[in-house]
Amino acid sequence: MNGLISIGKIINFHGIAGEARVGYSSAARLEGAKKVKVKGRELTIEKLRFHKNFAIVKFAEISDINELLNYKGQSIYLEKEKVKETLEEEEYLIDDLVGLNVFDDKDDFIGTVESVAKSAGNDILSIKPQDERYGNVLIPFAAELVPVVDIKAKKIIIKPIKGLLPWD
Repeated sequence: MNGLISIGKIINFHGIAGEARVGYSSAARLEGAKKVKVKGRELTIEKLRFHKNFAIVKFAEISDINELLNYKGQSIYLEKEKVKETLEEEEYLIDDLVGLNVFDDKDDFIGTVESVAKSAGNDILSIKPQDERYGNVLIPFAAELVPVVDIKAKKIIIKPIKGLLPWD
């Protein structure tokens, strides 16, 4: 969904009054959300509380369990700009890494982030190097290898280890 970011997922119903049990990525993001999109429909969060490892959400537009069952298993989306408003000082969206310039710890230009792939351990940065004969360089997005991400300066600094870069 363009311009939208998933902030949770409707796991199941909670009771018969149309409340949803929601798995979420950030309590602060969910608390800050007033209107969300689910299955392309805008829904208003009328009531929100947290119970165990889930959020219990009552949407104004849904009044009973039968209506809610249509949304079971669906992701809950918030506009990207609304999500950005909830980010802490050192937080950023993974999508914001694409296009950033990458330098090593000696300030030598390596290339530009072309994409970010999810993996079981760490996300993987795919960097298009300045010298294209090497093909894209894959760098695990781990704090030990990527100590600096400066979104404002559009710059990432990596700390290469032996064998990480094909030209080393």
